[in-house]
Amino acid sequence: MKKGLARGLVTAGVALFAVVALAACGSKGADTKSEDKTIDDLKISFVPSRNPDDIAVATKPMASLLQDALKKQGYTVKKVDVTVGTNFEAVGEALASGAADVGYGVPGSTYALYKDDVNVILTATRAGLNKDSSDAKDWNDGKATEPTDKQATSYRSILVTGPSEKGQALAKKVNAGEKLTWQDLKDVNWGLSSTTSAAGYVYPSLWLNDNFKHTVMDLAHTVTIDSYGSGLARLASGQIDVLPMYADARRDYAEAWTSTYGQKESIWAETNVIGVTPAIYNDGILVSKESKIMTPAFQKALQAAIKDMATTDAGKKVLAVYSHEGYKDAKESDYKSEFAAEQLLQKNAK
Repeated sequence: MKKGLARGLVTAGVALFAVVALAACGSKGADTKSEDKTIDDLKISFVPSRNPDDIAVATKPMASLLQDALKKQGYTVKKVDVTVGTNFEAVGEALASGAADVGYGVPGSTYALYKDDVNVILTATRAGLNKDSSDAKDWNDGKATEPTDKQATSYRSILVTGPSEKGQALAKKVNAGEKLTWQDLKDVNWGLSSTTSAAGYVYPSLWLNDNFKHTVMDLAHTVTIDSYGSGLARLASGQIDVLPMYADARRDYAEAWTSTYGQKESIWAETNVIGVTPAIYNDGILVSKESKIMTPAFQKALQAAIKDMATTDAGKKVLAVYSHEGYKDAKESDYKSEFAAEQLLQKNAK
């Protein structure tokens, strides 16, 4: 045999052996990975749509509850880190960077801002409310907003005025059936949530655009609130005149209105709704595309585990801080109106 041919056969043989060996190793590695259902650390970040301290206390038991629920799905999670973001954007940034694996209670507007970096896996369901009118004065009967037995996947943002002189003047006009003008609204003091808050910023901006061809960026006097609790404290004291909030926020803070904020009359007597936005799709549970543990299989297990957890008494107690009563599987197209809203804000910001 010629040396060149022999060398060629040897080289081919070595290459073939290498390919087979690599294939065998790759197959073994893939099998091992597919069978590995142990997660060292699952990081969950909650949005601060209520008082961050209240959320931190209420969600503390979630770690063990979720570990138990995931075990039923065949996954062993050694550690669950539960934290509360400093604001809505902080949760979005943590998901975008992979610093958090799961974002919990994330509004659609925040999802819209970070949709290239996250997947939505679940949408919360909540009890519907006995008030759902688009006419603001229908909310001002002095009676509490109460939950119904019907589960809802959307909610309203309401623009609420307090006991300040300017706030009462706006409410008086609305309750008399008169239409507000841009002049009525632009110079009063507004409390706004962070820029990705659906109820506290995005949809109020859409309401202003639909009715007056302006957005919140055109308002003369605004302050940023870090939670609805602190915003209602400012509203009660007269520091601000208007506070946009989710539709059942007054119910959540009815006791604090008199006990913590020191008001003499009930929140239903001292506040009025002057604007109601279109329906907003409920909060979502998002997972990071940058997360190293968020495989399709684990995402599916997480969906099932959270839905299962929400049916238990202990799970319901944890989720009550967000008024979540259950969850349904979600997809990106569910939030198309939120995406459109965010595009409008981005356009107006230029």
